[in-house]
Amino acid sequence: MLQLGMDLGLVSTQDVFRQDIGFLVLLLIQVPAVAILLSRLLKGPTRHPPLDPRSAAPDSFGVVSVVVPTLNEADRIKPCLEGLSRQSYEVREIIVVDSHSQDSTPELVKMAQKTDPRFRLINDDPLPSGWVGRPWALHSGFLASSDRSEWILGIDADTQPHPGLVASLIETACSENYDLISLSPQFILKYPGELWLQPALLMTLVYRFGAAGEKDNPPERVMANGQCFFCRRSLLVQLNGYTSARGSFCDDVTLARFAAASGAKVGFMDGAKILRVRMYEGMAETWKEWGRSLDLKDAASKGQIWGDLWFLLSVQGLPLPMLLLSALLVGGGNMTLPALIALGLNGFLVAIRIALNWAISPSYDRSQAKSAWMFWLSPLADPIAVLRIFLSSTQQPTQWRGRTYGE
Repeated sequence: MLQLGMDLGLVSTQDVFRQDIGFLVLLLIQVPAVAILLSRLLKGPTRHPPLDPRSAAPDSFGVVSVVVPTLNEADRIKPCLEGLSRQSYEVREIIVVDSHSQDSTPELVKMAQKTDPRFRLINDDPLPSGWVGRPWALHSGFLASSDRSEWILGIDADTQPHPGLVASLIETACSENYDLISLSPQFILKYPGELWLQPALLMTLVYRFGAAGEKDNPPERVMANGQCFFCRRSLLVQLNGYTSARGSFCDDVTLARFAAASGAKVGFMDGAKILRVRMYEGMAETWKEWGRSLDLKDAASKGQIWGDLWFLLSVQGLPLPMLLLSALLVGGGNMTLPALIALGLNGFLVAIRIALNWAISPSYDRSQAKSAWMFWLSPLADPIAVLRIFLSSTQQPTQWRGRTYGE
């Protein structure tokens, strides 16, 4: 019996030793990433406050040309057209660049033109080699815009601009000397699956680049959102329009980083009070359409891409499963220091994630949602969100908005 007890003790000790080796490897992976995460989150209190709606200043008459790229947007463009019509006299023209839609998108724009002559519908030329459809449409709209406009505002068809959006952008850019501003909107969520997955996907951006409104990021860490992209016309002239982002599936970030590297002052700000967006219908479309561009690989080096994957795995993908595993092993009797540190560290990361869910909640409109409580379970989707970034990082899109691109 004594020998049997010694054998059992030896086996148990060996198991604990193997577990501790695993915990030490885990900590070597996670601890540097946690330090980076904390350095980014600590910038939160100093970030730029969310933008508020403003009234147009008397000297801003006709200083903005709006460009809206469209391709089969009939099911969602009406709120965008209505929101743009409610912008004041600072908007000189609203150019809708349609890429030969097969639905009623052109007719809806023509109807809007009857009540607001600022609307102008044009078609872009056939897509040149090396260009992606969206930057080509934006580039076409920029070339067609009035040279009397000091600013170009790119707006996506799925956005819902609030009154005072454009005036707020002008005031912020002029008073703080920005050359380019893009906004993080308020997202409209409706269905349980997207309520669960979308915040986890958004969190991959917050972890990598900080919250909207953070200042003084280096060019290679600049974030942008093309759903609302406000740029000095003179800067676009200097950059030759959108040509620097012509082949990018994340043209907004690519162009913003190129502009920042050229010396422009670029800002990414919280626009939840002045802009809403209904991006995708349900979890499957969110996974497919948004997930394949969130890696931002077209705007980053390979080293940055793989560094971000390590970082996301360490602080977002692993904490929940590692918390459960370490709690199970500690509860089973492994009370060694590596096990306890791993338990505490991953519990800390999960607590941060839950707190950040509260922090981002104003960025979501859940008033039309079914099972709105699913939003609060989004931390459970974090491992899946990190997997989606990995899959996107290792694949090149071949289809986008109804267009097929070469392998």
